[in-house]
Amino acid sequence: MLYVVGIGPGNSEGMTIAAQEAVIRSELIVGYTKYVELVKEIFPDKEYASTGMKHERERVGFALKEAANKTVSLVCSGDSQLYGMAGLAYEMSMNYPHTDIEVIAGVTAAFSGGAVLGSPLTHDFAVISLSDLLTPMEKIQKRLECAADCDMVIVLYNPSSKTRADHLKNACDIILRHRSGKTICGYVRNIGRDGQESRILTLSQLRETTVDMFTTVYIGNSETMLIDGKMVTPRGYRNV
Repeated sequence: MLYVVGIGPGNSEGMTIAAQEAVIRSELIVGYTKYVELVKEIFPDKEYASTGMKHERERVGFALKEAANKTVSLVCSGDSQLYGMAGLAYEMSMNYPHTDIEVIAGVTAAFSGGAVLGSPLTHDFAVISLSDLLTPMEKIQKRLECAADCDMVIVLYNPSSKTRADHLKNACDIILRHRSGKTICGYVRNIGRDGQESRILTLSQLRETTVDMFTTVYIGNSETMLIDGKMVTPRGYRNV
């Protein structure tokens, strides 16, 4: 059995009961090095195997192979579907017909970080990764343009790194074609982990801000507001 487990932000409080139970039942925990380290802090007595970035197929293939004879958890940060390994596990499972798969949902950064800022995701929103390792930048830019044009709140994953330092600035430039520079935005870094930090700021200020890949960015819509220092997007409840 292979469990593909979303572990949430990385602390025990952020893991669902279902995620914790899947890990407890597992004989082997497999994952990206950073996520394995987080789980090992909670469950130190388990057997672990990890790989670094850009070794996703190797990691998933190993987990599928091992799961033919034992119970394995393939752990992902946040939710195991959203930019996680669940889809790849199913894609590769055709080569491992004797391995059963169960996906265990987790709390993705969009929601756990949103709770830190207030309630920015009360209405329709789009989640877009700025990483162009697997998606052409032209497609990412088109998605940003469309989401900005239809006034959706936008959540940005992987907003910047050493090799793509200008991606957030470029994304803000696209969004500024459709929204005021005074649009309420926010970001949270290291959600639910040591060193967590957050800030609420305007879109113009966000454009000049340096972030990293451990940061989740929130760009409000035309109705997003500040209430007692919190970022809030109204749902529109009135006389209903």
